[in-house]
Amino acid sequence: MPSDGRAPEEIAGLCARCLHVHVIENRRGSRFYRCRLAEVDPAFPRYPGLPVLSCRGYVPAEGVVTPSAE
Repeated sequence: MPSDGRAPEEIAGLCARCLHVHVIENRRGSRFYRCRLAEVDPAFPRYPGLPVLSCRGYVPAEGVVTPSAE
């Protein structure tokens, strides 16, 4: 959960629950939501402005998205 007490869904919107998201967390605890659809379709931004409230590429993910350290 972010340090300001808000849930990831409040900060990232749909990206927090999307199949196409790649969550990157750095050593300082910042989270970045990268859209994997941007790799194959330039219409999708690599790092969308948050919160994302509507997206034509949104697909609900099964389970919880786990951040990766980079």
